[in-house]
Amino acid sequence: MKSLIKKSTWILPIAVLLFSCGNKEKKQTIAENVTPESSKTKTLNIEKPQLTFGFIKLTDMAPLAIAKEKGFFEDEGLFVSVEAQSNWKNVLDRVIDGQLDGSHMLAGQPIAAGAGFGRQADLVTPFSMDLNGNGITVSNDVWSKMKPNVPKDADGKPVHPIKADALKPVIDEYKNSGKAFKMGMVFPVSTHNYEIRYWLAAAGIHPGMYTEDNVQGQIDAEVLLSVTPPPQMPATLEAGTIYGYCVGEPWNQQAVFKGIGVPVTTNYDIWKNNPEKVFVMTKKFVEENPNTAIAVTKALIRAGKWLDDPANRKEAVKILAMSQYVGAPEAVLANSMTGTFEFEKGDKREMPDFNVFYKYNATYPFYSDGIWFLTQMRRWGQIPESKPAEWYAETIKDIYRPDIWKRAAEFLVEEGKIPATDIPNTDGFKPATADFIDGTTYDAKDPIAYINSFEIGNKDKAVQ
Repeated sequence: MKSLIKKSTWILPIAVLLFSCGNKEKKQTIAENVTPESSKTKTLNIEKPQLTFGFIKLTDMAPLAIAKEKGFFEDEGLFVSVEAQSNWKNVLDRVIDGQLDGSHMLAGQPIAAGAGFGRQADLVTPFSMDLNGNGITVSNDVWSKMKPNVPKDADGKPVHPIKADALKPVIDEYKNSGKAFKMGMVFPVSTHNYEIRYWLAAAGIHPGMYTEDNVQGQIDAEVLLSVTPPPQMPATLEAGTIYGYCVGEPWNQQAVFKGIGVPVTTNYDIWKNNPEKVFVMTKKFVEENPNTAIAVTKALIRAGKWLDDPANRKEAVKILAMSQYVGAPEAVLANSMTGTFEFEKGDKREMPDFNVFYKYNATYPFYSDGIWFLTQMRRWGQIPESKPAEWYAETIKDIYRPDIWKRAAEFLVEEGKIPATDIPNTDGFKPATADFIDGTTYDAKDPIAYINSFEIGNKDKAVQ
């Protein structure tokens, strides 16, 4: 086992990043006291080597499992326990309360905590865990009613992406018979909630609004969305409590294997290469343990890179199938992790970018990714009042920390573990994109115009 601090040390100058967040200037100490581990590896002087991280049993927790199982944490002088948690609220509470040093988390959770929706806390993310990885599944009965509304190709197979237009007549049928149409998502500030809302609203189906008095988000709803923990989604669908759901893998593919439901679309089709989970620590932890935060980020970046080598995916599936991680059958995990995705039973299609852990700068915490979540929180009323355009960027710069990511990546470049070209030359904002299922253009630098571009949802005037 590698020593944490060698007696013979050489010191790198303290790297200090100054950046402006609104009118406040903040000084962030990024790293100091680096010891040579070998000609290839440098080990930071770790403030807290023993760490406990949390996760939910989903495929996209993979960077944590790989960083542990492949020794990337240990290479950084970190001794990490990785523990499954029961639900997303538990994850959030345990990180805020200090019972966990960090966790796999919904991208919306640290953002909501900083924006004032739900439990408030100062949380930060230096690492984006993945792109894509979710799907929307409906029951067999709902699919049988949707399918006639879906265009077919020359072979008689459904043409993808399948829009919610095909679901609208089914919802109307339920409504006319006096039945509420119920679907599940995993948490009020989850990507899944915003994705299923986006998909429905793009077809003119109202998914409901939040208000300060109604935190269920069901005002004016044509589809009643409710929270179900990811591993319980298939059983809840099978019981008939819900008629469909949006969740991450492997719980869409599990419905196919069990013969109880059909995935109808993926979030790759809703928003191509969208951000999904993030790794989160408290601001206090990062300030007290800056080198530890960098070391953790280094190990996770390496894990993401390892995962996106196709030659490693089969081994990754075996690791994730272990009971202490996702614990799903290898065949279920492999369905999406090895470049394919199965819709109807037997309708398996090539989808090489369904799970992305490193390509396309997937690990970099872009401000523009975070701002999208803020726009959706405002669109659906979780942020109840209009905000000025600059508020969106100011808020996200307190939460997303690309400075930590960049320092970690620079060390990995020095060590020869990643090429310098893998560090994006960016101001933190991706170019405007129309890669959404409805073709709407998203420009993070104009959030109010984006919010106002939708027919369904809140509308904002420019606030001075």
